Amino acid sequence: MPYDVKVLRSHFPALTQGAAHFDGPGGSQVPDAVGEAMSATITAAIANRGRVTAAERFADEVVLGARAAMADLLGADPGGIVFGRSMTSLTFDFARTLAKTWAPGDEVVVTRLDHDANIRPWVLAAKAVGAVIRWAEFDPGTGELPVENVERLLTARTRLVAVTAASNLIGTEPDIAAIAAVVHGAGALFFVDGVHFTAHAPVDVADMGADFYVCSPYKFLGPHCGVLASSPELLERLQPDKLLPSSEQVPERYELGTLPYEMLAGTTAAVDFLAGLGTLVDPDYLKPADRRAALLSSMGKAQAYEDALRADLEKELAALPGVTLRSRATHRTPTLLMTFDGRDAANAQRFLADRGVNAPSGSFYALEASRWMGLGDAGGLRVGLAPYSDRDDCDRLVSGLREFLAAG
Repeated sequence: MPYDVKVLRSHFPALTQGAAHFDGPGGSQVPDAVGEAMSATITAAIANRGRVTAAERFADEVVLGARAAMADLLGADPGGIVFGRSMTSLTFDFARTLAKTWAPGDEVVVTRLDHDANIRPWVLAAKAVGAVIRWAEFDPGTGELPVENVERLLTARTRLVAVTAASNLIGTEPDIAAIAAVVHGAGALFFVDGVHFTAHAPVDVADMGADFYVCSPYKFLGPHCGVLASSPELLERLQPDKLLPSSEQVPERYELGTLPYEMLAGTTAAVDFLAGLGTLVDPDYLKPADRRAALLSSMGKAQAYEDALRADLEKELAALPGVTLRSRATHRTPTLLMTFDGRDAANAQRFLADRGVNAPSGSFYALEASRWMGLGDAGGLRVGLAPYSDRDDCDRLVSGLREFLAAG
């Protein structure tokens, strides 16, 4: 069945308000099924997880259901799915936990391409124990992060390498599997930020070679929370800080406090919705017989649709006078960063917003990347496509930018 964006868009109440949304990299719009699942959960009889009362069992089922859903989305083991408030908080927690295994003089590799949430937690954790941070640089002209730029930094003292699966600023998708091979060859652990990547492509954590993979459901049509995937065996080897009476079980030992059940129910609904992309005319789209297979198929369709839309949009934007596109890597998400000759990207954002086109400006916490590209802290105007983006959205963006540039 072909990808039907018109049917897809009918499931997003926010789109009826009329704005063209290019702000998905910062947080996507949410389909009706997600809101309904969250509302039903938070208003149901519910309690702390247990198996005695119906309310306890319901809470337990919500958590286990969300673990199974995220495992299907990521190709991971549900016993290694950890939930947290955000990707940032999970990464800080794991940085502190892993740092307990480091010694002064040990080394941690981070990249200039990454969002600061996959840089600063490692920098601070390394500093606290006397470990050394080593920086992998990307090509500021092409946006590429070659495997060699990571490999040359690896030594017998390397304990962990942190790399993004896709840049939230310019969309670059490094060769994660190849980087994983050299990282593991050096005997180090590999921590992958999949926040931006997960929204745009099928994911298989095992094929990637990630020891830890983090993502955020609110970037792929879900609610605001964070998810980490790892192997239960690896999680068993680590001991995070936790309350004395809280569970020693994995993955529960990594989850601080009572989980937000309504968020987890919304996460499951988002994954189920993603499994039905391209087949939403089917009333049973929320119940695929094989969710993992359905996800691989539907995310592949969404990726092809977004890439085709991005290719057409990119040609039109490149033809606008005074516009410089900064997203140039061969493999990348449908994410475009642009700057304007003699014009402030923040002014372009405001101009477009007045016309109902939401395209934000800034460095989007990818501060190292923006500075490395010579864009300082200001960054540029970011245009991110989502599964619900359509040709009319793109026409409105191009028309608005043409007006902005003509206004002088």
